[in-house]
Amino acid sequence: MKEAQLYIRLKNLQVHCQLCAHSCKIPEGKFGFCGVRQNISGILYTHNYAKLVAANIDPVEKKPLYHFLPGTSTFSIASAGCNFRCGFCQNWRISQFDFNHQQPSGEDFSADKVVKLAKQNNCKSIAYTYTEPTIYFEFALETAKLAKEASLRNIFVTNGYMSREAVSLLSPYLDAANIDLKFFKESSYQRVCSAKLGPVLDSIQLLNAAGVWIEITTLIIPGENDTPEELTAMAKFIAAVNKDIPWHISRFHADYKFKDYAPTPERTLKLAYDLGISQGLHYVYVGNFGAWGQDTLCGKCRKLLIKRDGFNILESHLAQNRCVFCQTALPGVFS
Repeated sequence: MKEAQLYIRLKNLQVHCQLCAHSCKIPEGKFGFCGVRQNISGILYTHNYAKLVAANIDPVEKKPLYHFLPGTSTFSIASAGCNFRCGFCQNWRISQFDFNHQQPSGEDFSADKVVKLAKQNNCKSIAYTYTEPTIYFEFALETAKLAKEASLRNIFVTNGYMSREAVSLLSPYLDAANIDLKFFKESSYQRVCSAKLGPVLDSIQLLNAAGVWIEITTLIIPGENDTPEELTAMAKFIAAVNKDIPWHISRFHADYKFKDYAPTPERTLKLAYDLGISQGLHYVYVGNFGAWGQDTLCGKCRKLLIKRDGFNILESHLAQNRCVFCQTALPGVFS
């Protein structure tokens, strides 16, 4: 347990957490919405500090990041907890953890140990992932600072529901982020995630403006966010921020509380892909599918630049990160 960052003390031993967009005002003895930050005698503490529930070596493409150090490994870590309540979460056993009702979970780690393991395993980056990294902000920020000193890159795989203050503190040490854009309807965010759309859009814009390399993922759930109108609105928003932001369209598979839903049909994936391109996005990908949609095409001449099979790169037609056919630069981070 460690005293949290980004909170204000109020009267009557209350505290105002300013880490994420829930902006919880927490009475003495109670927890915030995330279930991991507790007000104890007017001081906000985080229960999941330096307690990792996962530490793995992954291909960076698994995050998914296709334009960030492709072909390299990333050291992936997670602590328990989340500030969303998504009924379709694939990592719900570790993300939907409430320290108010459950025993502390995770193995004790130090930031120094994470950095050393990443270096020992020839990883080029550290990914804060699986659960919501905003909720273990203190440990992520501490680790990210040490990683920078060790010439490692830092990646957030996030729902984007962080405060402007959190973005400001984190962005100098953050190199890349994959941000989930789950819906483009306020009502859907509230009903399914117990959250709001606006702060997610703000984080995408803020991180892009801060120079962090961004890729966006949308899990397409039949009957929830798969209409042409909603998919068009998503693609239009991303293109307005930056047409070079890759959009990963991910196929849904039933899990957690959404076990009665069917997988996303191929025709819906194709519709979303085509809508992304029609709205001006240069790079659209299809995940959790495999038949097509994994390859990188040149944003200008549309010829094949990187051919993939799953997370493996089979072919590359780049010269100094430029298309060998038309010499257009491929946006991203490649060295």
